[in-house]
Amino acid sequence: MEREEIMKELRAYEDRRDEFYRFLDENIPHDATTGLYDFRNKVMLDAEKVYELFHKLDYQARKIRGIVVNEIIQKQQN
Repeated sequence: MEREEIMKELRAYEDRRDEFYRFLDENIPHDATTGLYDFRNKVMLDAEKVYELFHKLDYQARKIRGIVVNEIIQKQQN
């Protein structure tokens, strides 16, 4: 696979990751002292939306994993 194609897939992964974190940032408050998500108030999230975003992120991660494995196998065969 060409370098540009691989970079495109990595950018797509970063876009999915950013989308997932943007959703969390919009729906879960942050602790003022640590900056981490504050789950103390048991914020309810839209489970369907969480699944949709996670599925897109996971799909892209699995796609990249396949690319990496294929590249390693090709290099070992040469």
